[in-house]
Parts: sequence; structure tokens; C-alpha cells
Amino acid sequence: MDVVVTGGRGETGRWIVDRLAQTHAVTCLDRDHPGGDGHPEVAYRAVDLTDAGSVFDVLTELNPDAVVHWAAVPTAGTRPGVDVYRNNTLAAHSVLTAAGRVGARVVQASSDGAYGFFFADETPVPDELPITESHALRPEDDYGLSKVVTEEIGKAIARRDGVPIASIRPSWIQIPGEYPCRDEAYTSELAAGAGNYWSYVDVRDVADLVAAALTGDVSGHEAFNCVGPDNALGRPLRELMREYYGDVPADCTVDGDAAAYDTTKARTALDWEPTRSWRTAATESVPVPEV
Repeated sequence: MDVVVTGGRGETGRWIVDRLAQTHAVTCLDRDHPGGDGHPEVAYRAVDLTDAGSVFDVLTELNPDAVVHWAAVPTAGTRPGVDVYRNNTLAAHSVLTAAGRVGARVVQASSDGAYGFFFADETPVPDELPITESHALRPEDDYGLSKVVTEEIGKAIARRDGVPIASIRPSWIQIPGEYPCRDEAYTSELAAGAGNYWSYVDVRDVADLVAAALTGDVSGHEAFNCVGPDNALGRPLRELMREYYGDVPADCTVDGDAAAYDTTKARTALDWEPTRSWRTAATESVPVPEV
């Protein structure tokens, strides 16, 4: 399969590019070109993804089978909110519109930020535990709002052009051997991880889900939670919720140290399950892909 990956030189994107290059012909679109460096099995194009004309020209020339849109400002607070919103929504509109026009299926980066928990002024107790993809999206920040709009763009393109579009909702992506969710500053204070209910996911599990969504049975637009197999503190989630929030949702079926997000949909539809826990991955030595 010919696959275009946007943002493939980013912290997460490079793992996705490396994973996909094992089985697909990959072209990476990013703001900068690596020159003579980069992944030996990957082609590169430098393009401003917020420039709709440039994106359309490149994608119509390449005419890929699929597009993985992973380029975005990855979190709130790193730039002024309006810049985050403008960049993420314009890039998504440019890339997904062009992908739809050439009939390419799409896998794109959304986020658990779309639910509106992490960056809320006061993080609420969720409506349910575990949190499924049907939970209400109630962001209060520009980053979370940009991800809701990105998913709505996906729905519109899927309706108009008939291409399948999968939106992946990762929760705090961790790099093997780094794992800030296991730093003492995080594990010693419940407040440090309460905004996403102590959830995380290994970047390799993210890359595996992207690969599964590229070839899986997706119809129209579908969103998929992408989180690790347990919570980052290794304690019963009910206990953590009661200790910090003083309550658990009435609709609560979690057991033990499970993650707060449900990944049943990805397991059922795409045959994907998270396999990396902080218990081993936090101290693993894995080379970061060169892209």
C-alpha cells in the first residue's frame, strides 16, 4: 500500500513512519525536509500543511492509497490557543479534503483531549468508567476543541467522498525508556495525573493501532480510544477516583488497576489491544527511529 504520513518527523510520528515502512511504501510530508538524512526506506516532501493548494498538489501527484494525518500542535499550553486551533484545524481540513478527492482512506490523530477532561478548569468525574468513544465531548480549551473539529471534518469527508476515516484518541503518549508518567513528581501526587485519570499509552501501541486502522474494516468515520492496559499508578482505579474526586460514576464497571478508557471498540473492530505496560516499558532501552 502507498501511504502518506503527515508529521512523520515528530516525536510520535517517527514511530508511526518506522512501523509502517516495514510493510508499506511511505512518503512523509512535514514542514522540513531531512535532506540526506532520514529513514532509508521513506520518501520525503516538505510542505506547509495549512496551505490547502500545496497539500492538494502533493496528494494528487502522489495519489496514495491511504493517508495518516499525524501533524498537529500536540498539546495545549505550548502556543497561544488561537494558533493551536488554527494550525490543527486548517491542516486537518487541507489534508483530509485532498485525501477524500483522491479516494484515499484516512487515519488521523485525535486525542482524549476531545473529551474535555484534562484541560478543563475543574476536571469532572466522567459520565462512565471505563470511558467509551460514545462519551460526550465537552472541551473547554482550544486544543481539545481543535480535535473535536478535526473529527467533524473527518465525518464530513467520509460522507461526501465515501472514504473510511479512523480518528485515533491517544492518552498521554509515552516513549519507551522515558515514561514521564512514572516520574516521582507524577507518582507522588495524585493531582499530577488526575486530569486524564492516570492514563497513558506507549508510542509503539499507538503505531500498531494506526497500522491496524489502515487495513481494518472501517466504514464512514469511526473514533477509537488508544490507551495502555492499566493506569500509570498501578492502583485500583476506583480507589484512585474516590481518593481524589470523592466519587465514582454511577455507571462504573472497572476492575483493579485498569485504565480509565475502554479499548473494546478497537479490539473488536481492528483486532488491536495495548500490549506495553509501564511495568516493563518505563525502563526499556529502545532506539528512537531516525526519520
